[in-house]
Amino acid sequence: MTDRVRVAVSGLGLKTPAGNQIKQAMATLVEARSTAATVEEFAELGLPVTFACAVPEFDVAAYCSIREQRQLERAALLAIAAAADAIADARLDAAAADPKRVGVTVGIGAGGLTPAERLVNDYGDRPDKVPAFTVPRIMASAAAARISLRLKAHGSALTYAMACASGATAIGEATLKIRSGELDVVVAGGVEASLSPVVVSSFARMGALSRRNDDPGSASRPFDAGRDGFVMGEGAAFFVLERWEHAVARGAPIIGEILGYGSNSDAFHIVAPRADGGCAADCMRLALADAGLAPGDIGHINAHGTSTVHNDLAEARAIADCFGDDCPPVTASKGVLGHSLGAAGAVEAVVTLMSASNRAVPPVANFAAGSPDMARIDVVSGAPREISRLPALTNSFAFGGHNVSLVVAPC
Repeated sequence: MTDRVRVAVSGLGLKTPAGNQIKQAMATLVEARSTAATVEEFAELGLPVTFACAVPEFDVAAYCSIREQRQLERAALLAIAAAADAIADARLDAAAADPKRVGVTVGIGAGGLTPAERLVNDYGDRPDKVPAFTVPRIMASAAAARISLRLKAHGSALTYAMACASGATAIGEATLKIRSGELDVVVAGGVEASLSPVVVSSFARMGALSRRNDDPGSASRPFDAGRDGFVMGEGAAFFVLERWEHAVARGAPIIGEILGYGSNSDAFHIVAPRADGGCAADCMRLALADAGLAPGDIGHINAHGTSTVHNDLAEARAIADCFGDDCPPVTASKGVLGHSLGAAGAVEAVVTLMSASNRAVPPVANFAAGSPDMARIDVVSGAPREISRLPALTNSFAFGGHNVSLVVAPC
């Protein structure tokens, strides 16, 4: 274990409903201030759910030319902006690394579904008028390709579609690329921009979304006894990951380290979790074993915590199974951010690393009291929890039974 290649985090960038810069987003999370709000389009269309968590406006022109903006969908724009911030944070430029040893990994859940919906609405009766750049706009790999082009990175540029575990998968697989010796640097993260009528209505009809249209701010309430579904969100978050010696040699600012990565599958149901949480608990154990750590070494957990009845209960059981009665503090960022699907794991990995670095675990928004069957987990509520500066674990458990856990540590 001591001879294994270490993977440094040298840059971070994000675009989230809580803010478009790290400090702003963390401040909103520490205040446990929900970002859910009514979406006028959803209300006008009479959708069953009329609210979501949207990324606030930012200066897109600072990242993309007018020509590029015309060629890009929102997901790619968010990804490019978050990745550019991470690259700037890492002080990484074309001269800082061998381009053949620089790669990109991106996780995305819904892929081109939202732009495809728009295309059908706009051109369904006149397909001969579809814009020339339609295919490169809607392909799921657009974000990875664009980031790679901008960085002039000749290493692999990969896209992972693992539903809500996509962003975490991209970070974990990037870690393996560096450990294997194939790459020195990987820009890794996740993105999602699926706040569309079809996507929202589909989740609503499935019974997955909260119906608190009269009070959106109280809708996302992970682990709370009154939870009734998740809130749709959007966003992007990216890491610059480097072989430790490479980061040190170029004088990069090392923020933290990716210590462990675990993934497995429930192989149980296409949308429901395994009720006992057994496979999710095993996934956490895999990440801990990969990190060479015991459960007692973990300072806090950033849970997947969707605010759905069955998923939160299954995850609570999984955490209790893995950590026993000595459970570290548990938080869940989706109370503030909503559920950004393919971006969620990457966004929450950033939050986890920064929480550990700041020695403060954000409270879970809207959490009043958990149900008795969740009593074994220590949910942070009301105020931030002061912690020691220790490694932390974050979970992403997705539709299809995809489970991913990451262990990160601050420097």
